[in-house]
Amino acid sequence: MKKITLFITLMVISVGFAQQVVVQNFETPSSFTFVGFEGLGSASIEMDPEVGGTRMNNLRLVSQSGGNPWQGAEVLQQNTLIKLTTVKTVQIDVYATQAFTLLAKVEVGGPNSAASQNYTTPNTWQTLTFTFTQGLDGTTTADGNYQKIVFFPNWNPNNAGFLPPGNFTVYIDNITSEATPILPPAEPATAAPTPPARAAADVRSIFSDAYAPISVIGYTGDDNTYNNSWCGANTTLVQIQGNNTHKVTGLGCEGVTFLAGRFDATTFTHFHMDIWTETATLDKSFNVKFSNWNGGAGEANAIEFSINNSNFLTNPNPGTWISLDIPLANFAPIVNANRNDLVQFVITSDLGTVFYDNLYLHKNTTLGVSSFEASQIKLYPNPASSNFTIEAQEILEKVAVYNLLGQEVITTTPNNQQAAIDISNLQVGVYVVKATINGAVSTTRIVKE
Repeated sequence: MKKITLFITLMVISVGFAQQVVVQNFETPSSFTFVGFEGLGSASIEMDPEVGGTRMNNLRLVSQSGGNPWQGAEVLQQNTLIKLTTVKTVQIDVYATQAFTLLAKVEVGGPNSAASQNYTTPNTWQTLTFTFTQGLDGTTTADGNYQKIVFFPNWNPNNAGFLPPGNFTVYIDNITSEATPILPPAEPATAAPTPPARAAADVRSIFSDAYAPISVIGYTGDDNTYNNSWCGANTTLVQIQGNNTHKVTGLGCEGVTFLAGRFDATTFTHFHMDIWTETATLDKSFNVKFSNWNGGAGEANAIEFSINNSNFLTNPNPGTWISLDIPLANFAPIVNANRNDLVQFVITSDLGTVFYDNLYLHKNTTLGVSSFEASQIKLYPNPASSNFTIEAQEILEKVAVYNLLGQEVITTTPNNQQAAIDISNLQVGVYVVKATINGAVSTTRIVKE
């Protein structure tokens, strides 16, 4: 009976210890980033400082008296999160040139939480256990899966704040805790809804595969860019089901400038944009602004609209595309509501990461049937490498293929219910296909492989 009891006890202990793993040993550069701050002498990855030591890489912090008392360094995990939902402890191996008190703080993924431990024996490695229930430095008990851990070497041993900074060196290795992997960021499962067919004169498109753009807009610089330097977010072009889509990370703020495509929007009536986010939308906002330059070299006035739970921002998050189609008359004026010379579009939001498509202004008019699906037109295969086929229940009067600049690259008049279209000479990419039946135009996209 004693043997069975001992065996069960050992199993429980073994399981308990198995939950703690090394989440960072600084051996794999792609698994972390780090940076020093507030006057820290330096932060670097170095070899074991102990004479004859067998440790390899570790994080070195050089504290200096000329920096701020709260100087330190942060480590941002790239593959594994520090899990502090049930077990609130983190073990860290520390080596230093003097005795001191280390404050460790976890951030990003739960409420900020800080704990301290005393390092007592200079020039040897010690394993310090931090229990994140102390709530030091104005924080609270940890509860979450944390991406960031921050180290402050000048903490007061009585936990009353920071000491005047000293000149000494600290090495950190083997951050150990419960762990959970960092999952790939979520993205839409489907492309944004296909906009209806509209007359070219009735649309001013900033970003959409469905309409010709106002100008070529890049991703660098400040004059014609989706990534203005004066906003901190980052916009990248991604493909969702073969459809060009923008992914904006770090919102914040993102500015789009179309100096080469500035336009008069006086006669346009509606703003449209399709957005998708995985962020919980409760009490969040997605604010949009158009900057009007009135023929000058800078903003003369602007119009803006705050999208939130009281209007178009669905709560809870539906997990699908949210289509915004807002009368321009509902935008609030800044100075005045003129829109005779729009040059910039600005997003401000606390949603973090947002995907968007079909950013345009329109006159609330459409041309015939808007999609192949509604017209019961079939297009296959898609993607295609050399040819695709269109089938319809009525006569196809015209089939035209356009590139994303709105240029017609293929046109044919089948006068048949079926047409085979040769795209072997086209470059790889996304194209817009328009089919005319009884004078009505239907639109879809095809991907050339």
